[in-house]
Amino acid sequence: MKKVIKAATLALVSGAALCVAAPAVSHAENPIVQTSFTPDPAPVVFDDELWVFTGCDRQGNNDFYYMTGWQAFSTKDMKNWTDHGRILEDTSFSWCNANDAWASQCIERNGKYYFYFTTTNKSGGGRAIGVAVADSPEGPYSDPNGKPLCGPNWDYIDPTVMIDDDGQAWLMFGNPKCYYVKLNEDMTSLNGQIKQFDMTTQAFGSGSKGTTYGEGPWICKHDSRYYLIWASFVDGFGGESQCYATGPSVTGPWTYGGVIQQGSNCFTTHGGIIDYKDHSYFFYHKSGLPGGGSFNRSAACEEFTFNADGSIPVMKLTTTGPDQLEPLNPFERVEAETICWSEGIKTEKDENNSVCIGSIKKGAYIKVAGVDFGEGADKFTACVASANSGGNIELHLDSKTGPIVGNLKTGGTGGWHDWEEVSCDVMGADGEHDLYLVFNGGDDYLMNVDWWKFDGAGSSSTEVDQTYIFKSTFEGKLDGWSDRGGATVTASTDEAYEGDGSAYCSDRSASWKGIGKSLNYKFKAGESYSFSANVKYTEGAPTVKFHFTLQYDDASGETQYVKIDTQDVKKGEWVQLANTSFKIPEGAKKPLIYIETEDDSDDDTPATNFYVDNIFAAVDGTEIEGAGKPVTVDEPVTLGDLNFDERVDSFDVIIARQTLIRSLNDGGQPIDTKVLKAADVDGSGDFKVNDLVQLLNYTIGKSKSFGVNEADAPVPTGAATASIQSPAFITVNTLRKTGFIK
Repeated sequence: MKKVIKAATLALVSGAALCVAAPAVSHAENPIVQTSFTPDPAPVVFDDELWVFTGCDRQGNNDFYYMTGWQAFSTKDMKNWTDHGRILEDTSFSWCNANDAWASQCIERNGKYYFYFTTTNKSGGGRAIGVAVADSPEGPYSDPNGKPLCGPNWDYIDPTVMIDDDGQAWLMFGNPKCYYVKLNEDMTSLNGQIKQFDMTTQAFGSGSKGTTYGEGPWICKHDSRYYLIWASFVDGFGGESQCYATGPSVTGPWTYGGVIQQGSNCFTTHGGIIDYKDHSYFFYHKSGLPGGGSFNRSAACEEFTFNADGSIPVMKLTTTGPDQLEPLNPFERVEAETICWSEGIKTEKDENNSVCIGSIKKGAYIKVAGVDFGEGADKFTACVASANSGGNIELHLDSKTGPIVGNLKTGGTGGWHDWEEVSCDVMGADGEHDLYLVFNGGDDYLMNVDWWKFDGAGSSSTEVDQTYIFKSTFEGKLDGWSDRGGATVTASTDEAYEGDGSAYCSDRSASWKGIGKSLNYKFKAGESYSFSANVKYTEGAPTVKFHFTLQYDDASGETQYVKIDTQDVKKGEWVQLANTSFKIPEGAKKPLIYIETEDDSDDDTPATNFYVDNIFAAVDGTEIEGAGKPVTVDEPVTLGDLNFDERVDSFDVIIARQTLIRSLNDGGQPIDTKVLKAADVDGSGDFKVNDLVQLLNYTIGKSKSFGVNEADAPVPTGAATASIQSPAFITVNTLRKTGFIK
C-alpha cells in the first residue's frame, strides 16, 4: 500500500463564516446505517463497544426477501457507527443457497466469536440454522461443521442465543412456533434434543393466529428477569408488531407482558433489547431510506427505560434515535466509515480486507456527531485514493452548510486503493461540534477515503477543567442556542454582561417563546447539575419575572416542564438565574433548557424582548459567578498587583481607580473577582476607598506595606506584615476634590 505525505492549503474562508454559526439542519439519524439495507438487527456488547449484526437486503426493486450476506457495525457513543463490512456472503459455505442470508446473532465465548445464522439447505429439506466461528467479531469466519447445526426444517429460522448465569448456552428459533435447545461448551454442537415451548396464550398472548407469536425470538436478561421478545401478529396494527414475556429462567415459565412495538411500515419487524453503559436500547427494522420497503429494510434503534415493575413500555419510534453517550475524539485516527448520517456514499473493502468509503460524487457528505475539538485543531489529515483527479473534502461545523474550517484538496493517486495521506490547515475548530465532511469536485467519482484525524492544541492539552460542561458566552456566535417557539434569536453587541457580546431574543408573540438549547449525552437523567444564566431587558414594564426552565419527555412520551430558577428582574439590570444543584428527573428524555418570561400583559401584547449572556452548566454544587453574585476566587494573588505582572506600581493604581469608579456607578460592568481580591489590600473583605489610598501611599513610597482598617480584621494570605494601623479614611468627595477621581 503506497502512502505519501502531501500538503494542501486551507481554502479562503470569510471571517463571517468562521465566526457566525449557521442554523443547525435537522434530519433523520434513524435508520442507523444509510450505505446499505440492514434488516434483522441483532445487538451484542463486546468489551466497551456495542455491535449490531444485520442481514443485507439485495439492492433494487425486490419482490421477496432476497438477502445476499451479513454485515457488522459497532459504536461507542450510540450516534456514530463504524461499518465493518460484510462478514459473510450468502454462499460463503458450500451447503448454503444464494439470496437466503436471513436473520442472525453473534455471541462471544472463551475468546471465540460464534455467529448463528439462517439460510436454506442447498441439498433440500427447507431452512436451517448454521454456525460460523471467528477470532474477532468482524471475521474472517469459518464453517466448523460443514453442514447445518439445526435442520433443515421449514420452521427453523431466526436464531437467538445467550449464556445463562450458570454458564449454559441456549439457542432459540422458529416460525410459527418457538423452539429451544442447549448448546455444548464448544458452541458448535447441540446438547440434547430440540424442544418446543408450550404455545399458550398465558405465555404468548392472544392473537388472530391463536397466540401473538410469529417469528424472530430474542432472549435477554435485565436485572433478575429473563425476557423473551418476538415478532408478533396483533389485531389493530399493520404488519408485524413486537411483543414480550417474562420468566424466572431462560426456559420460563413465560408470562405474557404485552406489545412493545405497534406494527411496522415494512410488514416485518425483527430486533432485540440490550443494556449498554447503564442505558437500555430497542433495535428493530423499518422502511426508512430512499428505495426502502417491505423487501428493503433498515436497522433502527430507540432508547427506553424499563418501568419500575420491570415491564417494558410501548416504544416511541423516532427518526432521531438515541442521544449520544460520549464525544468523539478527532485527534485519534477515525475510520472514514464511522458515520452518524451520510448521503451519496457506499462502503467497500480493499485487497487487505480493510473497509473504506467510496462511490463518492460531488455533493455527497458524511456527518460525524459530537466531535470534541477541545482547545482547538489546526491540521486535518486524510488517507485517500483516486483513479481519477480527486476532489475536495470541505470541513463544515454543525451543518452541511455550516462554517468551513478547512478544505482538503486531493488529486489522483493512480488507483482506487493506492493510498496517500494528504493534509490541510484548519482554523476555527474548537469546542464540541457535529462535523460534516462534504465532498466537492468534478462530475466523475472523486475519491475513496480510508481514515482521517485532526492535530492541534486540543490533542496535547493535559489539564482539562472538568468542572464546566459547557460555557456559552455569545461572543459573535450563538453557541448552539436557538429560538424556542418561533422567537428570533441573534448574536448582539448592544448589551453584554461580560465581554462584548450576548444573545438577543426578540419577536416574542408569547411569554413561553424564548431561547433554548438541547442538552446532550453529558447530562444524565436522575443526576444533578449546576446551571446559570444572566438576563437583562431594556424596554417595557419596571419588572418582569424570568424563568430558567427544563423541558423533557417522560417515559410515556409526554412533554413535561420544571423550573430551574425564577427571578424578578428590574428593567436595565443584569440578573442571574441559577441553581447549583438541579436534578434532571428520572427517565427524562430529550432534555432542553430554555429561558422564558412571565409577562403580566394581554395576550395581544408581545412579550418582553431580552438579552442573555454567560449561560453555563457545571457539575453539581458548583457556584457559578453571575450578576450580583460574585464568588470567592481561591487562586492566590499578590496584594496590590491588579494587573498580575508580579509587581505593584502606578499601573495598579490606575486599575484600582477605574475599578472603584465602576463599583460606584449603578449599572456598571461586573468586576473580575480576582482583581477585587488583589485590590482588597486592607483585608476588610471589600474593595473600598481605603484600599485605594493604601495602594497609592505604597506606590509613592509613603508606606512600605499594607495594613488593616480595623484592628481585628484579618490580613489576607500573601499580604506583607501589617505596619500601618488604622490609616485615615479618605472619603470619595475628598478624592474628587483632589482630582484623583472624577
